[in-house]
Amino acid sequence: MVDRVAEADRLQPRALRLIVTGGGTGGHTYPALTTVRTLQARLAAQGRALEVLWVGKADSLESRVAAAEGIAFTAVATGKIRRSKNPLKLVSPANVADMSRVPLGVFQARKVINGFRADVVLATGGYVAVPVGVAATRLCHVPLVVHEQMVRLGVANKALAAAATRVAVSSESTVPLLPEAVRALTVVTGNPVRPEVFTGQGEKAIQALNLHGFDRHLPTIYVTGGAQGSQQINDVVCGALPWLLEHANVIHQCGRDNVENLRQQTAHLPASSAARFHLTGYVGAELPDVLALADVVISRSGAGTISELTALGKAAVLIPLATSVGNEQVHNARHLADNGAAVALVDEVSAERLQAAVAPLLTDAQQRSAMAELARSYGRPDAAERLVDVVLAAARA
Repeated sequence: MVDRVAEADRLQPRALRLIVTGGGTGGHTYPALTTVRTLQARLAAQGRALEVLWVGKADSLESRVAAAEGIAFTAVATGKIRRSKNPLKLVSPANVADMSRVPLGVFQARKVINGFRADVVLATGGYVAVPVGVAATRLCHVPLVVHEQMVRLGVANKALAAAATRVAVSSESTVPLLPEAVRALTVVTGNPVRPEVFTGQGEKAIQALNLHGFDRHLPTIYVTGGAQGSQQINDVVCGALPWLLEHANVIHQCGRDNVENLRQQTAHLPASSAARFHLTGYVGAELPDVLALADVVISRSGAGTISELTALGKAAVLIPLATSVGNEQVHNARHLADNGAAVALVDEVSAERLQAAVAPLLTDAQQRSAMAELARSYGRPDAAERLVDVVLAAARA
């Protein structure tokens, strides 16, 4: 009997050991989490387990996400390069002090990778990915998959790409921007989108947010500046609001700290318009339903937002965060706008420009549908499955 148990244990497929690294922002963290979930489900269907260790920065978004998901987490030292057009600032005391921490992080990461006996490392960007990726490729000889969410490689992923086993990118347009040696390693997967985004039902949003004053014959706009809200977006939408409400219902997610101020600014709306305006600080579990209800979205153009809007096929007016690292949001917005898959408001952003940009989408249902279809053509709803394919192939390499 003991021999049979031992034989069964021997034949049991060994668990895949994955180290995931990346974070600092939701744009790096949540695609990693979605990939972990998808990989776990894939292996479970094959009767195989997944052991995951997330390596990140202490007291960070990724540490909190890992804890909430029950994923083991360990921290390593990391350093951040403060980019500047002035080369003298690159050798500033802050930069030098930060970068001096990278060798320590590499040493710590080597110990972690060897101790965990990792089969493969997935790096999704952010400065913490650098020491882990360097340790994996240079010291531990463990396969490394680098995933880039933006159109252009971020600083961390650019540093790791040449030594990676595979580089997964979110857009075909990224490939020509890569060094020739890296292109041979590159696979276009798309950017993993949380599966719950696809489960939305517009009618549930009506009930959950008490939107019974909405005119269902009019299109619905969803305005968002991210979880904290955007002062710029709040201001331009507020300036255009009387006109917007003549042509649409509006759900405005403005950030919790901005609710009272905007409530005062919009208190003068006539009753008929006010009934078609919903102001909220934060949209949580209802987000998939709100997105399902929305005909047009006004938002920033971060990688996660772009991935969700294109996967769902939403007409959008994008207002990039001008100060985003490497001007990435501007690149994202222009990439879609140049191909008719969105409208981008860059440089001068005003209520008048917003009104002019959104007017054709509200007054011409055919134009709105055409843009939505073009947006969908850039979406990759199966991105997590594609990235899991790459991770598994690298682990077997």
